[in-house]
Amino acid sequence: MRGKQFQQQLKPAAPRETDSDYGRRLKTYQNHTKIIAQPGIVMKVLRKKRMILFIAYFLLLVLTMLNLANYRWSKEPQQCSHQTRSTAYQGRSDIRFLYRPSLAKKRQLVYVLTTWRSGSSFFGELFNQNPDVFFLYEPMWHIWQKLYPGDAVSLQGAARDMLSALYRCDLSVFQLYNSPGGKNFTSLGLFGATLNKVICSYPLCSAYRKEVVGMVDDKVCKKCPPQSLRMLEEECLKYNTIVIKGVRILDVNVLAPLMEDPSLDLKVIHLVRDPRAVANSRIKSRHGLIRENLQVVRSRDPKLRRIPFVDAGHKMSKKDGADYHSIGAMEVICDRTHRSLRTALNPPAWLKGKYLTVRYEDLVENPVKVVRNIYRFVNLSVNHDIESFALNMTNGTNSSSKPFIVSSRNATQAASAWRTLLSIQQIKQVEDYCHQAMGVLGYERVRTASEAKDLGKSLMTASKL
Repeated sequence: MRGKQFQQQLKPAAPRETDSDYGRRLKTYQNHTKIIAQPGIVMKVLRKKRMILFIAYFLLLVLTMLNLANYRWSKEPQQCSHQTRSTAYQGRSDIRFLYRPSLAKKRQLVYVLTTWRSGSSFFGELFNQNPDVFFLYEPMWHIWQKLYPGDAVSLQGAARDMLSALYRCDLSVFQLYNSPGGKNFTSLGLFGATLNKVICSYPLCSAYRKEVVGMVDDKVCKKCPPQSLRMLEEECLKYNTIVIKGVRILDVNVLAPLMEDPSLDLKVIHLVRDPRAVANSRIKSRHGLIRENLQVVRSRDPKLRRIPFVDAGHKMSKKDGADYHSIGAMEVICDRTHRSLRTALNPPAWLKGKYLTVRYEDLVENPVKVVRNIYRFVNLSVNHDIESFALNMTNGTNSSSKPFIVSSRNATQAASAWRTLLSIQQIKQVEDYCHQAMGVLGYERVRTASEAKDLGKSLMTASKL
């Protein structure tokens, strides 16, 4: 008992609460009581925090969506039918070319489908002289030279691919047909560059003014500084009308993928001429067309039966051999022409309203009327200078002179020259190759040599197109 009392005496006593401690504790209780007694303050604070968090989350969501949209726009291919000027050079082999921003308005694209010696050089000048047209003369020549001696038909795909790039103002495609280790292509390296009004005029050169109608002197243009393809591309992008004239697309059906492409607005002008006149001109130009004749003849069907080129017992000379290839090429040319005409007679959707046939003979007989019709078809405005140019070039005093040179001449006389220069055997041979196309276009066959030489008798009727 005493021990328990002793332990209680040894246990330390609790500290005595002072007045100040009591006041501090009472104040704390009073504050808690005040907050609990006013719950509206707590709710206001919580609502403000919740609103701030909601706004921040909404802004974050908006920024995320905008960033995602911008990412998809930069990655997905855009319409590449209309190009805008680009500071960085983007070639056909550069995939970024597919993602160029598009313009609001489509360009009018035109392809002049024709063959050698059909008056196509003069016909091309009707566009080359127009200040609103970016014109290219025979760009597929580079393909045929590089891939020689491939046959004409097998080169059609490569020619179409080149057109697809050129109509988008991508001229780097020419580099694909450059010699290994050769210098880069320049504006003056393109086939026919020294006769091109765009290349020989401001801003690429000061030799000519694009708006002044008149033939380009190649000797003057050769002195122009060669410009990069990039600069020529920049110039191409300024034009709303691009016209390309070529003889190396043999059939309009080859162009179907381009004409069906919704990003391109492509129209075709099919320039035709009496096949006998074409054959006669090919013979006169045999030395300048040796390679082309061989490439076309290589596409002939070896199984077809053909009439003899020369009379039996006649030994073929070197000249006969050259003439053989000149006329033999007409078999392939007329076959492919007839395919185009068959398609045009019953046009599919991709060709309706986008195809126009022009007979060379009609053009030289009434140049002003035909030029107006051509310009209307491609949505161009013809002016007096262009009409006068066409009239003067077809009513000169000269007959056909040097081949491949566009000059003022008596075009009507040149158009019928074949009737006195070709032998009846040559005429019959061309007619055998080309009678189907001739029938559609309104060119009549001859029965005798005297009928061919009778220039008072017309051998033309209305075309079925």
